[in-house]
Amino acid sequence: MALNSEEIERYARHLVLREVGGPGQARLKAGRVLVIGAGGLGAPLIQYLAAAGIGTIGIVDDDTVSLSNLQRQVIHGTPDIGRPKVESAAEAVARLNPHVRVETHACRLTPENAPALLADYDLVADGSDNFATRYAVSDACFASKKPLVTAALGAFDGSLTTIRAHETGPTGEPNPTYRCLFPSPPPPGSVAPCSEAGVLGALAGVMGSLMAMEVIRALADFGEPLVGRLLMVDARSMRFETLAYAWDPDNPLNGVKTGPAAEPAGHPLPPR
Repeated sequence: MALNSEEIERYARHLVLREVGGPGQARLKAGRVLVIGAGGLGAPLIQYLAAAGIGTIGIVDDDTVSLSNLQRQVIHGTPDIGRPKVESAAEAVARLNPHVRVETHACRLTPENAPALLADYDLVADGSDNFATRYAVSDACFASKKPLVTAALGAFDGSLTTIRAHETGPTGEPNPTYRCLFPSPPPPGSVAPCSEAGVLGALAGVMGSLMAMEVIRALADFGEPLVGRLLMVDARSMRFETLAYAWDPDNPLNGVKTGPAAEPAGHPLPPR
C-alpha cells in the first residue's frame, strides 16, 4: 500500500530503519489487528499501534471508563469517565493518527462470538482482564490459525509471549499453544483481582509497549518474535528474564491425550 506525502513525513523515523523501511511501513498500513481490552495493557498498546500506522485496529471491550482506571489506562482521560472504553479509545486514536481506521466491538469476547470477531483480522493482541476471556481468545486463535500476542500483569511483574501455533518451528515440530504453557486456568478465587492486589500503573505502560513491539515486529516482518519464549518482567528489581517452552503433545488443544496433562510451572498472572 502506497504512502502519501503526509504519511512519509509522519513515519520518517520508521522509513530510515533498514529493518522496516518503505516495504515494512506499507505492511503496517495494510495490517489489521484486533486488540482485546482497552484497559491497562490495551491503552498503551492501542496508542503505539496507532502511532506506528497500523491500518486497521479493532477494539473489543464491554466496559466503561471509571476513575480508578486512570492510574494506568492512559488512553482515557477524566472527561471520559462513564463512557464506553471503545468510544474513548477510538477518539484518542483519531486525535493521534487520522490515517488509522478503528473498528469498535462493544462486547465481551466469548467462545461463541470469538470466531466472528477474529475472522477479519491478521493478528490478535490480548490484554483482557479475566481468565475466561484469555482462554477463549487463545483457543479461538488456535482454531482460526491466527497469531496471538498475549501479556499479563501482576502487582509488580508482567509477562509476555507470542503464540503462532498454526506454524512449525525450525525443527519441524509444531509451535506451542497457549495451553502448552498454561493448560488450564487457575481455580476460581486463587488469584486476587487488581482491585484487591493492586498494580503499578507504569508497569502497564511497559508491558503494553512491549506488546506493541511484538505486533509491529510481526507485521513488518523483522527480528525474532517471542514464539516459545515467555518474557518475564520484575519491576521491583528491574529484571527481565526469558523462559523457553515448547509444544506439548498432551496439551488440551491437541486432541487425544497420551497421558495426563502436564501441570504448568505457575499459572498466568492475573490480567489488569
